[in-house]
Amino acid sequence: MSHFDVSVVGLYILDILGRPVTAIPEGGNVEFIEEIRLTVAGTAGGTVIDLAKLGLNCQAVGAVGDDEKAEFVLGHMDKMGIDIRLMQQLEGVETSATILNVRPNGERPALHCRGASDHFDVSDAMLPQVLDCRFFHLGGTGLLAKLDGEPSAKLLKAAQEAGCITTWDLVGAGPDTWKFVEPLLPHIDYFIPSIEEAEILSGVQGVEDNIRFFQTRGVKCPVLTMGSEGSIIAMGDDRIHVPAYDIEVVDTTGCGDAYTAGFIAGLADGRSLLECGHLGTASASLVASGLGSDAGITDRAQVEAKMAAWRA
Repeated sequence: MSHFDVSVVGLYILDILGRPVTAIPEGGNVEFIEEIRLTVAGTAGGTVIDLAKLGLNCQAVGAVGDDEKAEFVLGHMDKMGIDIRLMQQLEGVETSATILNVRPNGERPALHCRGASDHFDVSDAMLPQVLDCRFFHLGGTGLLAKLDGEPSAKLLKAAQEAGCITTWDLVGAGPDTWKFVEPLLPHIDYFIPSIEEAEILSGVQGVEDNIRFFQTRGVKCPVLTMGSEGSIIAMGDDRIHVPAYDIEVVDTTGCGDAYTAGFIAGLADGRSLLECGHLGTASASLVASGLGSDAGITDRAQVEAKMAAWRA
């Protein structure tokens, strides 16, 4: 029996967020805003925090630097009950971090320092511990310089061979991201990007064309998030649409990570794909209600209660 419910591997970031930001002051001037927060974020970090809040037993597998930012990231995960023994603390580099200026409409222009995540790798010696899990989530492809491409494909393949269910997401797609993603596809069970990211990766437009594109390249179950249009889950020829909930959006930072966490939690419960999608949607909706990737979610009971109310 696996020791952990989920191993969450990849991009760990410190986010520094402020809202509402309408403009950067000119020169050395000061503008006052309502809220500033620090959060553990990234396509791995944000997901593992939400999984822990949802009650899953998780281990974090990534890298931080040897700076004050690392103290916050590691300390906060440890306080959440996340196993951090496989987090690498690297000398001479900064912890990956992002400054997010959240606009009144929820847009969030970012300034990012790549830092330690560019130096993170999973050695063969680590594999038995990394794969001691039911679910293996890889998050952050495209911002993991040493792990991207074939090393990630090897890791996902090893996870499947060890009997893990594999899930995947990225932090954003650019012109060069496809070359890192293509080798991974045959080894991904649940592929969970946004429709915008999927279209950039595939070069084709539209939900159905993207579903077919990734299915024919080996993905077992594409799960595409579509913002206000909800999400679509595709298993074989079946299409399951999960509508978005009617909420007031404060900040969309980390909503994709929260959806992924809720979806994995549903899979861990043995729920139907429809119910997994609803648990993901409820988690993302709560995160959107506050500032930062860990906003809104308190614990599983609260998420379940809010989900029931939104679906009533």
